Amino acid sequence: MASDSLHVTDQAALEELKAFLRIPSISTLPEHADQVRLAANFVRDRLTAAGMQNVELIEAPGRHPLVYADWLHAPGKPTILFYGHYDVQPVDPLDEWLSPPFEPTVRGENIYARGATDDKGQTYIQIKAVERLMQSNQGKLPVNVRFLIEGEEESGGEHIEAFVASGDKRLQADAAIICDTEMFAPELPTLCVGLRGIIYGEIHVETAATDLHSGVYGGAAPNAIQAAAEVIAALKDRDGRIAVAGIYDRVTKPSDKEVAAWARLPFDENEYREKEVKVSALTGEPGLDVFERTWARPTFEVHGIRGGFVGEGAKTVIPARAVIKVSMRLVPDQRPEEIAALLSEAVRKAAPRGARAEFKLLHSAPPSLVDPDSPFLTKAAEVMTEVFGRETVYIRSGGSIPIVGTFNQHLGIPSVMMGFGLPDDNLHAPNEKFYLPNFFRGIDAVACYLTRLGS
Repeated sequence: MASDSLHVTDQAALEELKAFLRIPSISTLPEHADQVRLAANFVRDRLTAAGMQNVELIEAPGRHPLVYADWLHAPGKPTILFYGHYDVQPVDPLDEWLSPPFEPTVRGENIYARGATDDKGQTYIQIKAVERLMQSNQGKLPVNVRFLIEGEEESGGEHIEAFVASGDKRLQADAAIICDTEMFAPELPTLCVGLRGIIYGEIHVETAATDLHSGVYGGAAPNAIQAAAEVIAALKDRDGRIAVAGIYDRVTKPSDKEVAAWARLPFDENEYREKEVKVSALTGEPGLDVFERTWARPTFEVHGIRGGFVGEGAKTVIPARAVIKVSMRLVPDQRPEEIAALLSEAVRKAAPRGARAEFKLLHSAPPSLVDPDSPFLTKAAEVMTEVFGRETVYIRSGGSIPIVGTFNQHLGIPSVMMGFGLPDDNLHAPNEKFYLPNFFRGIDAVACYLTRLGS
């Protein structure tokens, strides 16, 4: 799909998306705070241009703003809450990008940029779908809509968590629509009904008051990085089973019906390993297939270790401190506060002689599972089937979208996760992309879904 072959309205939408993607709204880096606000202002202005009302930035001290908007003039019709996020992940390693991460580039049928699919492209689908309906129906919508777009999804989401928990009446709705997931395979319409939860934090290991000379004290002084390695090794065995007491007590197995549906998905494990994961061998608990390991089992992962000396040249010290960034993905019916407590105790016990180890929780979110028989999901499945011409499949995701559990807990509403990303979109990695035909079909699908809900 060359950009010069697009219909004029599609071309305009693509140019607007490019302008959105050019904003380096990296929420986790303080030096990008101004750009994050610029992205919030962009969303606010585009919602206003789409015909939304009561458009505003919701502020909180020290937090990135939420963007709220609504249109509530369809009496007797459902109210839909659109959710998305305008912040993005950091871009490093920069040298692996084939084009600059904040200069959106179309190559073939894909647009490459940080945030292309996670989640600026998919958030913009929602805005353009509503705008299209407003323009084609004399400024009216078939249902009531609210928008709540955040700027901290990639850095903890504390602002939106507090706002939703506050019981603000602006969030009253019958269902939420979230476009922040992916299709199982190209051209295969997909609804995600389950997400893993998460606890994310740091393990702090300390052995001495200061770093020590490795010649003078080597052989007698404990080493914090060595101790950190021993702590990590104690928390998961070589078969991939988490070695934390009580961690599996609340794990609910997927139903036989769900497992049978997963078995019918078009999936080749070798192709998955070689082309998607790009590793020599898959790991994980023996006796479980890939779907159960990635969708329905908890995980423990190490994301980075810092400590000691890692600069150029030599400096022979025995490190006194080390910090390990870790996360655990949770599944129904695990509870973040319980798992964090179990992990804290396991970390404390795993510290070797001469070392102290402590887990510090940074943020968490519960797992979620949506009833696939909800009428909001069944209508979405019908629409996706019509737009893509193939029967919609139901899957879970190994990732976490914390707001889904928050909406369920505080608003009591189901979340319809209509994702239009693809498995090879390189989320959180260099050369992130979005398949442009899915961008335009996503606009069609969301607009058709709102129309179906209002009929």
